[in-house]
Amino acid sequence: MPIRYEFEKELTKMHKQLLKMGALIEQSIDDTIEAMKNQDIALARKVIQRDDEIDLMEISMETECIMLVTRQQPIASDLRLITSVLKIVTDLERIADHCADISEYVIRLSNEPYKKPLEHIPMMAQQVKKMVKDTIDSYVEKNIEKARKVIDDDDIVDKYFEDIVKEIQDLMKIQEDFIIQGTYFIFIIKYLERMADHATNICEWIEYNITGKLKYK
Repeated sequence: MPIRYEFEKELTKMHKQLLKMGALIEQSIDDTIEAMKNQDIALARKVIQRDDEIDLMEISMETECIMLVTRQQPIASDLRLITSVLKIVTDLERIADHCADISEYVIRLSNEPYKKPLEHIPMMAQQVKKMVKDTIDSYVEKNIEKARKVIDDDDIVDKYFEDIVKEIQDLMKIQEDFIIQGTYFIFIIKYLERMADHATNICEWIEYNITGKLKYK
């Protein structure tokens, strides 16, 4: 069997694995939002368990990428693709980690009703979810404009973060019994903000894979 044919076959397999990983992460984001809104402990635990599955997928894909370079004879564009996939997989796994992190706080918050109605945090989470979905779509479509739009949308999440932190801090000043719960909420929105950062990182690697130009921050 020609080397190039075998290499393309392996690339297709790797592509499908990445899409499967992305679909699982989108499900975890959905479940995390739902668990947070409804204080659903069982669903939060499901997100945490799924993170282990995604961790294994990351290890498997990293191994496959290394083996591709070792077994085959990749040209420059192939190496750029493999490098991009390695970076993308790492950032996707971090997003899954943060879903699990948020779910841990959902469990901690489950013993008492929320002292503040959840309004802006779910809105922020939905914006993050949209960014992650658009990130996966831009990878599938090799759509550089969509990837750049995700990068721009990170500013929306940053604004949510700043506004919600101020809102929580203001409430802490007048409700002493909200301090612990408010602190947990700040941790949650920080994880959401980091998830958006990882989506942005992925889109920068997608742009690199398409253009061959890597941006340095």
